[in-house]
This record gives sequence, structure tokens and C-alpha cells, in this order.
Amino acid sequence: MDLDAYVLAHAHEWQRLEDLVRRRRLSGAESDELVELYQRVATHLSVLRTSAPDGATIAYLSSLLAKARYRTVGARVGSWRGVARFFTDRFPAALYRLRWWWLGCLVANAVVIAVMMIWLVQHPAVEQSLLSPAEVDQLVNEDFEGYYSEYAAGNFAAQVWINNAWVAALCVALGILGFPVVYLLFQNIANLAIIGSIMHRHDHGQHFWGLLLPHGLLELTAVFVAGGVGLRLFWSWVEPRGLTRTQSIAREGRTAGTVALGLVAVLLVSGIIEGFVTPSGLPTWARLAIGVLAEVLFFAYVFVLGRQAVLRGSTGDVDAALLEDRVAMQE
Repeated sequence: MDLDAYVLAHAHEWQRLEDLVRRRRLSGAESDELVELYQRVATHLSVLRTSAPDGATIAYLSSLLAKARYRTVGARVGSWRGVARFFTDRFPAALYRLRWWWLGCLVANAVVIAVMMIWLVQHPAVEQSLLSPAEVDQLVNEDFEGYYSEYAAGNFAAQVWINNAWVAALCVALGILGFPVVYLLFQNIANLAIIGSIMHRHDHGQHFWGLLLPHGLLELTAVFVAGGVGLRLFWSWVEPRGLTRTQSIAREGRTAGTVALGLVAVLLVSGIIEGFVTPSGLPTWARLAIGVLAEVLFFAYVFVLGRQAVLRGSTGDVDAALLEDRVAMQE
């Protein structure tokens, strides 16, 4: 194909579509023309991608089509109904569809934590190589509990939320590489196992779990969800399952983005619990009950709401109307 000739032949249609997109108001006839030109230019884009893949022209047409698409569906996309639909359909569907990945990640990490803690408790020499007796005493008697009450509850909740959201985002963003996710998760659980073993050896095990579990159940679940989804993204190019690797990575990448956004809300809840419930004067059983309730509600959200969303046909991917334009081409 002669790219210059093709551009010259259709440039007036592209310019007309751009003019219509820029107008604040359109008449009925102009709206119909916008839809018709949108379909034509989508065909032009498909032809260029197939026969004359020029990067600059393809980028221009993709941008133009995105603007035109927004003119036709933008009001719906930006509505509060779309936000509600994200949390009642798209996010829970993504969690449910990828449940075996993050549940496997959760179970594997729980087992590793348990094994590490038991081993560390039985090998006190490791503790002595990491911390001096004075540092151990400071950790057991002051630092561990003081960590949760050192700052104002609101500021502490915000700090914890941002930090955990960042860890979850890293797990998702680096998921395509595989190994960094494993490294991030191991760092997380190694620190937990070391501190837990020290607290247990010095007869503060109940204190440790009483402060950790109220917020830690939901917080660690969210981190393991991010880890599992990140590993699924890595597997999407190892085993694309009937799709091209590009299509597989694109689909799982969009779903991973859905999960990452949703986890911001989940981690906000755990951050509020950590900032206001964990250091509160409530009895231990009450703080634990709040943590268990938050965890049960999360699993109900996934396995009730998420299952229903999947049965309705949702996958956690973005709406079909927002995906790239695809036009059937004759061979």
C-alpha cells in the first residue's frame, strides 16, 4: 500500500471528524455524521495497522477515535453510576475470576510464615545475629506496641494506607516480570516472621497477635491478592491460552489495573482499622472481632457479589465500548 496516497485520500474525513469532536454542540445530522465517520476512520485504522503500520499515523487515528468515542459515551463513563458499577460488578468479578491465583498466594505465604516462625523460635541464634539484647528488649516491651500509637490516628491511618497501596501497586506493576513479586512478598513475610518469633520467644505471642490481626487479616489478604494477580499477569505471556501474547497481556493487564484500583479502597478500610481500632482501648476480643468481620465481609464480597457478576458475563476487564476499535477485515 502507498501510505502517502492513502493518507491523502482520507485526510479530509479525518479532519472532518476532528472538527466534529471539537464542537461543543452538535445537531442531529452532525451527530449522525460523527457516528458514521467514527466507523469509517476505525476501518481506516484497521487497514493501516494491517497493510502500512506507520506509528505516527496510527497514534493520531487512535487518539482521534478515542476522542470521538468519548463524545458518544463520555457522559455515561464519567457518571457516578460508573463508579458504583465498578465496585458492584467489575472489581468483584476480577477478584472472583482470579480467585485461585490469589488464594494460592495467600495459602502459600501463610504456610511460609508459619514455617519460618517455628524455625526461628527453635533457633534463637538467628535472633541474636539480627538484634542485640537491648534492641530485642526495646522491640518487645515498647516499639511493637508503640508503632501503632506513636502518631495521631488519622495521620497514621493515612500513612499506612499509602504505604500498603504502594506495595500492592508494585506487586501488580512488576507482575509481568514474575520474580520481583516473589521478592516483595518474601520481604513482607520475612519481617513478619522475625518479629513474631521474637515476640513469641519472649512470651508476648498473645500481645503480638492481638495487635496484628485486627487490621492484618484484611491488609495481608489485600497484599496477597495483589501478589497473586501480579503472578497471573506474568503467566499471561508464558501461557496465553489461545490468544496472542499481546492480547493475553493486554487483557490481564487491564484486569490487573481493575484490581489495583479496587485494592486502594480495601486498603483504606484496613488502614482505618489499623489507625483507629488496633491502638484503641477496646478489649482484645472486640478488636479481633472487628478484624475478623472485615475479613469475612471481603470474602463475601468476592464469593457472593463477584460470583454473581461473573454469571452476568463480567470478567473484570474494561467495558467493550472502551476497548480499542476492531473492524473485521476481508482476506
